[in-house]
Formats: sequence, C-alpha cells, structure tokens
Amino acid sequence: MQGDALDRIIKNAIDVMESSKYQIFEICESVRSERNALNYELQQVLEETSKTIDMVDHCEMEYRKARIRLTEVSRDFKRFTEEDIRSAYELATTMQTQLAMYREKELYLKTRRDDLQKRVKNVDKQLERAESVVTQVNVVLEYLSGDLNQVTRLLESAKNRQLLGLKIILAQEDERKRIAREIHDGLAQTMANVVLRTEIAERMLTKQAYSSVKEELVDLKGQVRGGIEEVRKIIFNLRPMALDDLGLIPALRKFVQDYEEKTKINTKFELIGKDARLPSGMEVAIYRLVQEAFSNVLKHAQASHVSLELTYQQQMVKIVVIDNGVGFVVDHIDRKIEKGSHYGLIGMRERVELLEGRIEIQSTKDAGTKVSILIPIKSDSKEE
Repeated sequence: MQGDALDRIIKNAIDVMESSKYQIFEICESVRSERNALNYELQQVLEETSKTIDMVDHCEMEYRKARIRLTEVSRDFKRFTEEDIRSAYELATTMQTQLAMYREKELYLKTRRDDLQKRVKNVDKQLERAESVVTQVNVVLEYLSGDLNQVTRLLESAKNRQLLGLKIILAQEDERKRIAREIHDGLAQTMANVVLRTEIAERMLTKQAYSSVKEELVDLKGQVRGGIEEVRKIIFNLRPMALDDLGLIPALRKFVQDYEEKTKINTKFELIGKDARLPSGMEVAIYRLVQEAFSNVLKHAQASHVSLELTYQQQMVKIVVIDNGVGFVVDHIDRKIEKGSHYGLIGMRERVELLEGRIEIQSTKDAGTKVSILIPIKSDSKEE
C-alpha cells in the first residue's frame, strides 16, 4: 500500500511539473518574441540614428558654407545686391533651423537606442532565467520518470552512480539548450532576416527599382549560404557525417584541424598502424573520448600545444593525448573524482569501462599531461 501511495504521489508530481513545464515554455516563447520585437526596433533605431548623424554632419557643413556666403555678401555692397544678401540670410537661417532639428532628433534617437539596449539586456536575463528553470524541471522530470528500482540497484553497486546519472541528464539538457541557442541565434535569425529582405525586394519590385532588387537578391543569396553553413556546423557537432561516410581517422583529422582553427592551440595528429574500420559504436565512442580529452585541455590545461596519437594493433586501439599545459597532481584529481567532481574525467572513465578498456593519466605540475587509453578489439567486434 505504501508503494502504491508513493507511486501516486510521484505520478501527481510528474503531472504538475509537466503542466508547469509547458507554462514556463509559453513564458519563454513570449519573452523570446518580445526580445525579437525589441531587437527589430533597435535595429531600425540604429539605422535611423546612423542616417540622422549623417544628416547632422551634412547640415553642419552646409550651414558653415551658408554663413561664409552671408559674410561675403554682407561685406561687399558693390558686388552684391540687397536681394543677394536676403537670399544668403534666408539660406543661413534655414540651414541653422534644419541643423537644430536634426541635432534634436539625433539626441532623441540616441536616448531611444540606449533605452532599447537596456531593455534587450533585461529581457535576455529573463529568458536565461526561464530557460534555466525549464532545464531544472526537465532534469527532475526525467529523474522521477526513471526506473526507481534500477536507481536503487545502481546505488547499491556504486555510490556515485546516482549523481553521475543526474549529471548526465544535466549535460544532455545543456547540450539541448546549446543546440537550441545555436539554431535560434544563427539559423533562425538568418531565416527571419531572409523573410524581411524578401519583403523589401517585393516592395522594390512594385516600384520597379530593378537595380536595387538585384543588389538585395545578391545579399539574400549570401545570407542563405551562411544559413546552410550554420546548419552543416550544427549537424557536424551532433554527429560528424565523415564518421559514417569515411570513418574514424578522417573525422578525427577534421576535428583536430577545426580545433586548432577555433582555439589557436597548435595541434598534431599521428596515425600508427593501418587504418581500419571499426564497429560504428566503437568509432563514435573513440571520437567522443578524443573530443572530451581535447575539451579538458582547452578548459583546464592553458596549453599551447596538444597532440593526438592513434595506434591500430591487431587486438587493440591505443589513444594518447599529450599537452604542454600547467599539469596537475594526479592523486588530488583522483580524490576529487571519488567525491563526485571532475565529471569530464568521470565520463571518460565510464566510456572506457563500457568498452572494457583502461585509461591512465600521467601529469606533473607545470609539465603537461598525458592521457593514455587502451581499447580492446574483440573478434566478434571485427566481424560486426
């Protein structure tokens, strides 16, 4: 009976949290729409401010010319008539009025720009908080929806499994949020801009401004190409297509090359032995292990050089990652891992254990780090 009551309590909690999650999601969407509207208005204000500043500069120059002209005609009564003096005075007065008007408009637009920028920043903070709440709710829901009996068995076999599982869920949510932001900030913004530029091109076609339409279409084509490139980057981050099409080695070569371009850390990749295709799951696991090792170098090592050595043998694959960073005391890190810290290393060890391999970390303070991973290749894996 107590078990049934506990199940009902958990089910009710899940239902409430599911409902709350979608309400928070609607709030996120509302805030996101407000941010998009503010960004659009801010862009319009920025463009108008730029044009107004140009007009102020133009009016100042014309006003100076008008004053010089007025001075000239006012001094030489023999060459210029009263009509010339009156025209010069009216022109100077007109330019002075226009200059004052545009200066006032410039001041208003700058104030408006600053206000919109503050509002955008505040809305960004609200959106970030709302997304954080959604992430936390998702983590709790996924945890509550899991097999509690399985969790108990995991706790009995290893005390840190529960925490590790929770961290894995958090990592999944962070990855989902990162992908969503990449799509929203990159592809979604590009597509919204494409729609806007298309509408502008339509209006220009109506006015038969064909040369301007051609310029818009050229710019539009460039933005679409940029959007395609963003999509390819997102797809590659999710799962490199080269891993399926060409195999592990080409995928790792591209990863190391991209890593060097992005981080400005010198890299080296060396293959020892003959390249051979491995089971798909093993290739993915090795790729992720290298990714995690290089990520740790970027986050913690402060290194200027990192190398990857991959060795193919008859019954084994060996991975060696060496950096020239600040290093650390291995015993201290091992104690922190036992306490549940350094989830990057925990994740690497878990992957290696799943592959029935072993990992060895050698490091010295201010003398770099060497991570060696041995993964056995079973005969049945080869057949696969």
